[in-house]
Amino acid sequence: MTPAPPQKSRTAPGWPRPPACLQADRLERVPQQARVTVAGLVILRQRPGTAKGVIFITLEDETGVVNVIVWRKVYEAYRRAVISGRLLRITGRLQRGDGVTHVIAEGIEDISGMLDILLSRQGRSEDPAFAPVQKMD
Repeated sequence: MTPAPPQKSRTAPGWPRPPACLQADRLERVPQQARVTVAGLVILRQRPGTAKGVIFITLEDETGVVNVIVWRKVYEAYRRAVISGRLLRITGRLQRGDGVTHVIAEGIEDISGMLDILLSRQGRSEDPAFAPVQKMD
């Protein structure tokens, strides 16, 4: 029997993995209220008028999505990263309720520079995943 050919991993050398971050698909194994660090692309920021200053961020990594709650005091301390970060590393406490898992943010770091490293290694024009999005009229 021949061994299966090695599969290309997104975490292979060349894919800049933020240090000491837990992947989204592993959050289910973490105990309630544990302190965790996650990282991912910002795919959604919400600041509902009824949320009394709370901001909701959804991050996506190579394994899934992470829901993050940012209270007003934390937002004020990390405002720039919350507003402009494309890739964030967030440290906070894990909270579960009603079948939903959240990270309650305590610290937020903008690590968008890692995207630039990835893009420079991959080459935008060679990889269709990084092709510019065209606007539809």
